[in-house]
Amino acid sequence: MIKKQLFICFFLLFFSNNVFASNFIDKGYYVIDLKNKLEWLKCTTGQQWSDNKQECLGTAVKLDLKSAEEANNLLNEQIEGEWRLPSRKELESLICKKCEGAKINKTFFPNTPAEPFWTSQRNWWSPKFFWSVNFFTGHSYGRFVPEKELFVRFVKDR
Repeated sequence: MIKKQLFICFFLLFFSNNVFASNFIDKGYYVIDLKNKLEWLKCTTGQQWSDNKQECLGTAVKLDLKSAEEANNLLNEQIEGEWRLPSRKELESLICKKCEGAKINKTFFPNTPAEPFWTSQRNWWSPKFFWSVNFFTGHSYGRFVPEKELFVRFVKDR
């Protein structure tokens, strides 16, 4: 009986991790999110994807929301598509509670800082603040003013 329970626990753990991984398709510098019908940049703003090293190189930079908007405009000029800041729900969908260190799948999003990232959404209870998703804790917070500098990961609809 104990062996059967251990097998079931192992199977569920293995299966649940593969379901999460099967929601994503690696396409080089971006990742297709099948579940949410989105495309995510693999690297945090300030970093650049290296096909040779299969990782994000450089230093991720923190931006206030005005600078994030400027970076977004530059990105849309340089890479095809309509990239944008993610909604709170979209960014929360990347949280990996079982992941060590940064609470995000490092296979698809390497070198992601274990810190808060901007979303595009204002806190409806206190509109001067915006929501962020913290990849250190795996929680969301609606407590940052637009002038605060946080990390950024851009997304576009598929």
